[in-house]
Amino acid sequence: MIKLGEKQVLNVVRCKDFGIYLNDKLADGEAVLLPRKQVPADTKVGDEIEVFIYKDSEDRVIATTNTPLIMLGEIAELEVVNVTSIGAFMNWGLEKDILLPFKEQLCKVVEGKSYLVRMYIDKSDRLCVSMKLTEELELDSPYNKDDDVKGIVYDYNEDIGAFVAVDNRYSALIPHKELYKKIFIGDKVEARVTNVKEDGKLDLSLRKPAYIQMDEDS
Repeated sequence: MIKLGEKQVLNVVRCKDFGIYLNDKLADGEAVLLPRKQVPADTKVGDEIEVFIYKDSEDRVIATTNTPLIMLGEIAELEVVNVTSIGAFMNWGLEKDILLPFKEQLCKVVEGKSYLVRMYIDKSDRLCVSMKLTEELELDSPYNKDDDVKGIVYDYNEDIGAFVAVDNRYSALIPHKELYKKIFIGDKVEARVTNVKEDGKLDLSLRKPAYIQMDEDS
């Protein structure tokens, strides 16, 4: 079965001047095209090739030997390259940029700025990305109280605080009382773990331990 948004090894079933067609050994459906410019030299029918499957600008399923910056089920930091009437397009390392729909945005995104997103398949069977990460982040981080961590702010609530994806994978929060400076979605932060909750979520502080902070302030 050819899987959209994933890398997989497929078999060459036909060779044409404009490229080769690939399919899974067990699949009976339509084969997918790998354009000629990406076909390895001396490729022949029966060979196996590892490719990534996505849809081109005309919404046709197509293969590429290039590796994108994000794949289905992954979380990655991508840059906004264009904001349009249907959403924002982000650079994910392939010829066709990927769409971040308006309904999947948690703030007004800005061209040239990067944001943390996850990839999903929408109702029209197209690959898109979303800024909604809460349900995708892990709760079993290796960190303990007073550990230093790095992360990216993926959501913000004035009453609660800044939500952070530590290492782009673990759920964390900088409570509102710990926000002594302006912070925005997409910002990279270095913080200290102040608490590991029973469910595994991390509480963070942008301040160092009190005795160190006092020395620096003085």
